Amino acid sequence: MYSLAFAAALQGPPMIPIDFTEILAITLGSMVVLIPIAGATARFALKPIAEAVAKMREGQGAQREVQVMDQRLALMEQQLSNLESEMQQLTEAAEFDRQLAAGPKEQ
Repeated sequence: MYSLAFAAALQGPPMIPIDFTEILAITLGSMVVLIPIAGATARFALKPIAEAVAKMREGQGAQREVQVMDQRLALMEQQLSNLESEMQQLTEAAEFDRQLAAGPKEQ
C-alpha cells in the first residue's frame, strides 16, 4: 500500500551508533580548557564588585567609629557642663562663707 519512498521517509535518516566514550572524552577535554577561562573571566568580572562591597563595609566601620566618637564627645560635653555648674555652686558657697566670716555689714 505504501510506496518504498514513503516508507523510507517515515523511517528518517539512518541511525549512527553513539560512542559514549568519545563524547565523554570530548566533553572533558573541552572542560579542561573552558574551566580556567571561565575562572579567569569570573575573576576579572567579579573583582570590581568584591572591591565595592569591601569599600562599603569599610565605610560602615568608619561610620560606626564616627558614631562612637560622637557619643563620647556628647558625654564629655555633658560632664563639662556638670563640672561648670558644680564650680558655680562652689563659688557661690565660698562667697557665702566669706560673707559669713566677714560679719554683718554696717550701714
